[in-house]
Amino acid sequence: MGARTAAPTLADLTTLRVGGPVGELVEADSADEIVDAVRAADDAGTPVLVLGGGSNLLAADEGFDGVVVRDMRRELEVDSVEGCGGGQFTAPAGAVWDDVVARAVAEGASGFEALSGIPGSTGATPVQNVGAYGQEVAGVLSHVRVWDRLAGRPRTLALTELGLGYRTSVLKRSLSDADAGGGRTWGPTGRWVVLDVAFQTPPTIMSAPIRYPELARRLDVEVGARVRSSEAREAVLELRRGKGMVLDDADHDTWSAGSFFTNPILPPAQAANLPDDAPRFDAPAPDGSGETWVKSSAAWLIDQSGFHKGHAMPGPAAISTRHSLALTNRGGARAVDLVALAREVRDGVAAAFGVELVPEPVLLGVEL
Repeated sequence: MGARTAAPTLADLTTLRVGGPVGELVEADSADEIVDAVRAADDAGTPVLVLGGGSNLLAADEGFDGVVVRDMRRELEVDSVEGCGGGQFTAPAGAVWDDVVARAVAEGASGFEALSGIPGSTGATPVQNVGAYGQEVAGVLSHVRVWDRLAGRPRTLALTELGLGYRTSVLKRSLSDADAGGGRTWGPTGRWVVLDVAFQTPPTIMSAPIRYPELARRLDVEVGARVRSSEAREAVLELRRGKGMVLDDADHDTWSAGSFFTNPILPPAQAANLPDDAPRFDAPAPDGSGETWVKSSAAWLIDQSGFHKGHAMPGPAAISTRHSLALTNRGGARAVDLVALAREVRDGVAAAFGVELVPEPVLLGVEL
């Protein structure tokens, strides 16, 4: 069984730095220890939270009266970077995601570079299908090894079984969707506990085609061009630092959960009601119908609703001074402060545009 330590608060374990005490903390050094801790909690009927970097969690001030399991494994296995199979990597769920990106770029694997600087652990990346600057982790994933809490056994889920979409997966949907969860919901940790993540990418020092106009401008290339992956990585890190999206203990703009709301994907009839200058991008319909819907920009909607960078309610929670999508802890904020700010922004956008923004972080013990 993993090491059981004095239980800290969730404020100590999350990038928003809010949240009350936990019932028990288990720090696991192996996949077996993770499974043992989760299975013991499930057998006892005790709530369990498997926590990575804590960068996508807004936890209640009252805390979590359950077992928190942290994956302390960090070692990345490089299986191959040559041959027709491409670059193959396996990382434990606890590995720091940006360490994986840095190693992949250094080893000459393409497709990771635009995902640089995203905080959190590797195990969270397939859950959220994390993405940035025109890339998603779906583009480099091979398969995921998980512990299936419903079946009580380990499984390997292929890329096609993960149900990846915009900031979602079957792993994430099992938190709140009984169909995805095999007949029940599983929050705050889903039915499938990620143990290891395997990646496969083309072995090349060149990046994937640059798809995001802002990144192309920073690199001084046309959209669709390719550059060295190391150059693309540095440009992405520069862009993220400029938006307060790279963790820095001394910078309150980084005391956040990153983008707090997802970009809304709207049916064409609803999107037609947006102003002419609202951002619009084609996107697959989230209902799986195969239709093309319209993705707009949550940051644009927030700003156009009057919530500008630095906006704050009374208290120590505020929108980032550098990014409209980040809600930040300016020091001493509580979960209740972040929730109040999130509600104000969500309700303001709904009143202005008829669009209800959906929070991206997992909400633990709080509701919007």
